[in-house]
Amino acid sequence: MSPSRARATAALALLLATGATACTAVEEKPARHTAPPPFDYRQAGQLKLPLHAYASTVAETHAVEDAQDVLMRRCMNHLGMRWKALPRVTARDIAPPNLGRYGADEAEALRYGYHRPPDPPSVVRRNRAWDEREALPAAVQRAAYGPSGKGGCLKTAQHQLAGDTAPPDYHAFNQLTGTALETSQRAPDVRDAVRRWHTCMAKAGFDYPEPVAAVVSQRWNTPEPTPAEHATARADVACQRSTKVMTVWAAAETRIQRRLIQQHTDRLHEAKARKDRWLAAAHRILNREDRTPRPQPVSGQ
Repeated sequence: MSPSRARATAALALLLATGATACTAVEEKPARHTAPPPFDYRQAGQLKLPLHAYASTVAETHAVEDAQDVLMRRCMNHLGMRWKALPRVTARDIAPPNLGRYGADEAEALRYGYHRPPDPPSVVRRNRAWDEREALPAAVQRAAYGPSGKGGCLKTAQHQLAGDTAPPDYHAFNQLTGTALETSQRAPDVRDAVRRWHTCMAKAGFDYPEPVAAVVSQRWNTPEPTPAEHATARADVACQRSTKVMTVWAAAETRIQRRLIQQHTDRLHEAKARKDRWLAAAHRILNREDRTPRPQPVSGQ
């Protein structure tokens, strides 16, 4: 994995690890002619929690990557090397930050059971571009990232982008959002709602202690969703609706997060200010890049 992609993957993991439940692995995607169409994340419920005001969205993370790519291309071209920019991901292809935080998302579950939806086209293209970078010749890798993986044109681009501003640090957000989720699980109203969900599922013939347990069951570790998986997911969604477990849980965690924000205001505001400086610089680069006329190919070439 290239150093740039490693950092991007780590950053997204910080944002998403506490914002979504784990899904079972999919061994193989169905053949192209049988694969369901990519999931449109506009169908998914968008849970908004207070702490996410202090972390980058996936779209914001991509914006910083894209701006950095513009500057890396200039640096690499100056060295006589070609640098192919990452394809941009369209807004509709980006999953909401808290998708599946407390259990299965309704829209996903009704369509795919507990399996992960196929990656949308623009995400596939961007991932393929990352893979291509990992296969670049050693000389190009060294020019891009330096011997340490933190130098070369990457270091040059980062300095041109944000100067001496340190890269965004999401440790505060990660720590606090994990604490909020763990604390909310013990809230009396959440425990009551989970018990109601469990009772509802038991009446339908399914024995899971909590919504997350249904999602991560090893029974779903199959190439494609099975009839039993679809039946369980449909019951899960019906019980979510009747018990309002997700609504109750979100309300409880919102209260907890607001309290944590009050207790850690200075730390969070500093983290957000640093993130905002990087993002503003990225948007300036991208706006200039988008306004720059592209050279037209000569006829006959």
